[in-house]
Amino acid sequence: MTSISHKWRKFRNEYGFEIIATLVTWFYKLEKIFYRSKCINFPKEKCVFAFWHAHQCAVFSCCQIRPTCAMVSDSKDGEIVARAAQGVGLLTARGSASRGGAKASLEMIKKINEEGACGALMVDGPRGPNRVVKKGIIEIARITQVPIVPAVAWSPQKRYLKFEKSWDKFRFPLFGTMLVVLFDEPIYVPEDATSEQIEQIRVNIENRLKVMYEDVKKNYHNYLKKEA
Repeated sequence: MTSISHKWRKFRNEYGFEIIATLVTWFYKLEKIFYRSKCINFPKEKCVFAFWHAHQCAVFSCCQIRPTCAMVSDSKDGEIVARAAQGVGLLTARGSASRGGAKASLEMIKKINEEGACGALMVDGPRGPNRVVKKGIIEIARITQVPIVPAVAWSPQKRYLKFEKSWDKFRFPLFGTMLVVLFDEPIYVPEDATSEQIEQIRVNIENRLKVMYEDVKKNYHNYLKKEA
């Protein structure tokens, strides 16, 4: 029995991650066939999108319109997400506020400045607190001099894979769930922004996201009828 247990642990450690990563990647690729979204007020200029962590699947709406680089945690779990994201057309920068953040920020800045991509950050990630914006996105916008565009997503449909015990109550839209992805007006960060201005911008992003989320829930059906 000990020998069997040891062999299972060895198999899990050596091959389990690859199997899970492959399954998740192919699941995302399958979802790509069914993915449906309506983008409202999509920005005409290059920008950095500010999403809540719970709305991360809506980033795929952005890359369908313009090349978009998302920041993904530099961890084993993040590796699974990164492979899946790349499988559906997203660029990725590996790192987060808690691990490899400077490296990831530099990588994203390079993709914005040199490759013409938009950036996308889950501004309350990777571990919360839920819906509290962190300042990393503001620094990237300040350096690149592209604006921040807050974005939220919503669908009242019930076809979701739900993670109710996760800190952000993440929901993954399944097989044709129709998302409305709402984009706000751009927020510009002065190159010489003071710490006080940066905090004001951070609070502004946070407040806008909260207002937008209530708006898209209330007016979902009206947005579906509106021209994108």
